[in-house]
Amino acid sequence: MSGLMIVTDAWHPQVNGVVRSLDRLGQELRNKGLEVHYLTPLDFKTIPCPTYPEIRLSLTMGRGVAKKIREIDPEYVHISTEGPLGFWARRYCRQRDMAFTTSYHTRFPEYLAARFPVPLSLSYAGLRWFHNPGSCCMVATPSLKRDLQDRGFLNLRYWGRGVDLALFHPREKKVLDYPGPLLLYVGRVAVEKNIEAFLKLDVAGTKIVVGDGPQKAELEARYPDAVFLGLKEGEALAEVYASCDAFVFPSRTDTFGIVLLEALASGVPVAAYPVMGPLDVIGDSGAGVLRDDLAEAVTEALKIDPQLCLDYAAQYSWEASAAQFLTNIAKLTHD
Repeated sequence: MSGLMIVTDAWHPQVNGVVRSLDRLGQELRNKGLEVHYLTPLDFKTIPCPTYPEIRLSLTMGRGVAKKIREIDPEYVHISTEGPLGFWARRYCRQRDMAFTTSYHTRFPEYLAARFPVPLSLSYAGLRWFHNPGSCCMVATPSLKRDLQDRGFLNLRYWGRGVDLALFHPREKKVLDYPGPLLLYVGRVAVEKNIEAFLKLDVAGTKIVVGDGPQKAELEARYPDAVFLGLKEGEALAEVYASCDAFVFPSRTDTFGIVLLEALASGVPVAAYPVMGPLDVIGDSGAGVLRDDLAEAVTEALKIDPQLCLDYAAQYSWEASAAQFLTNIAKLTHD
């Protein structure tokens, strides 16, 4: 198989789980000898997304997207996001009766409802319209699959995630020098991530926030005792993980949470709510504590043996993730 085009509205310089997943997917597929192309906002003029300027929306009509797809003439098209590029690529494929797959990364209805009074039923109706005509819609976890099935989504298949064990691992050198225990959050600093639930916790130690986003200035002003380190990537991010004692994941809306695996691979146990994402990634592994009382989860997580976290994270690999994606694509020729 060759000639795969991945269409995504989320791409560099954004730093999030979707971008990391798609970037690493391409690397792994190329390692297998496949030809992989991306159609991203870097191919077009863009404008900032309202209320979220870090995200750039492509200024293009269908002709621009069609031209790019025709130039590559891919054997398969995978549409990763429901933004402008995803919309026009979907239209192109539908008009030409061309098979395509999609993936569901982000619970946009919940994110939208956190900002505007938009009914979830209306948002999910739009997403069903987008995804259901595809040959399959790839989802990361069993919980997400069940949730979307209950909402009328069709042709759902698994596509899991991995972690870079060569980058994220325990380190002798500690790059953070604050009163312990050090409690870490990594991710977008935005209202839908529920970061304030972490910052409000009455627990001992220092709360560390890594990431950027529209809520950062507000939370920095409101919680001066917390340490906001801004955006970190690569070695700098891995060093921060390895310097901390527990990873706190306050989100109630994430579909997976690659940061959970990055923390575990660094030997750092997880404290989170018992919701989609943590339930699938952590479950009853013992590598984290899932409680409705997040402060209690933090206290208990700090007692976990780091080796248990390392052993559990070792089960995940990007190679296995790419193989699962390939299996889903290959089924198109047999279904």
